[in-house]
Amino acid sequence: MIRRILALAVLALPLPALAQDGEIVRSERATFRLTTFATGLERPWGAALLPDGRLLVTERPGRLRVVGRNGAVSRPLDGVPQVEVASQGGLLDVALGPDFETSREIFLCSATLVQGGALTRLTRARLSDNASALEAVTPILDATPAQSSGRQHYGCRITFGPDGRLFLSTGDRNVDRMRSQRLDDLAGKMLRVDREGRPQRDNPFADRQGARGEVFSYGHRSPQGLAFNPWTGSLWQTEHGPRGGDELNIIRPGANYGWPVVTHGVNYSGTTISEQKSAPGMEDPIRVWTPVISPAGIAFYDNAAFPGWQRSLFIAALNSPGLVRLTTDGDRVTGEERLLFNRRIRMRDVLVAQDGAVLVLTDEVQGRILRLAPAE
Repeated sequence: MIRRILALAVLALPLPALAQDGEIVRSERATFRLTTFATGLERPWGAALLPDGRLLVTERPGRLRVVGRNGAVSRPLDGVPQVEVASQGGLLDVALGPDFETSREIFLCSATLVQGGALTRLTRARLSDNASALEAVTPILDATPAQSSGRQHYGCRITFGPDGRLFLSTGDRNVDRMRSQRLDDLAGKMLRVDREGRPQRDNPFADRQGARGEVFSYGHRSPQGLAFNPWTGSLWQTEHGPRGGDELNIIRPGANYGWPVVTHGVNYSGTTISEQKSAPGMEDPIRVWTPVISPAGIAFYDNAAFPGWQRSLFIAALNSPGLVRLTTDGDRVTGEERLLFNRRIRMRDVLVAQDGAVLVLTDEVQGRILRLAPAE
């Protein structure tokens, strides 16, 4: 009863305010109008843009909804698999299959409870013709072993490469950090699989005895942003550090990204994790944030709607909360701009709409989708 009263009290609190819905915001390279595109979402986590301009949006408590082109939010879709909703767990990312227009296949990542504990699960399903339900729901990959304690650091971001193969990030699960370094363990990794969840024959550890064939890279802590650079073809990833040491990485096959052997951060208590920030045989990040921004979803921008934002990488930031825009030149970061950091709104994911507007999912009980559109 007390828990329910507290939940109702939270729902009654006012949302962190936009200064004025529809206000004009001037940034370094663009002037945009900031509006609330959709409301009524509880802890939205991931989104996928449908071919007709609607959105599929996950809610961490275990629901999947369709958001219309006018911002209208559907009822929860039927057939969504059961997930483990605790701490950072729940229904997390969603992605469309590369041939969605003919197959209507989608992919979900979630925290899932199995015998032995919780793990990161990848599920394939078909979106019904009227977009009201999931059909043929099939788990295709579990990031084993399951973990009995702790409900954090699932990773769970999905993307597809230009060749149609699926990449999935998994977190270290925050109990035994060295899971990230063990190649027979799927925690703390970047995985590359086909649409059945099977490891690829040319993965870097496919033929190594004692290693899992799904592993593409390792040594990751809590990776929540994943996107291919459309100009270079490289895979970019954002990763939460502990207290300090958030990272932006370019993912290379077989590379070790060091956690927890190397890190730019310390424990939340202030104690040392490692004396090393870099080491031979371990990949360095291309950018580090201390103090942290808690980087979540990312999206590259290459649309004519905002010429000044072309070749930018947008990062949804949870803490300090806001939207980070990085300017890029090939696989280099050349500058950084922070947008909306004065709004106190935790941002979980970002994507680019068909008309070039930037859409941002807010990490709130009364979750929203914010829209940044040209101010004309």
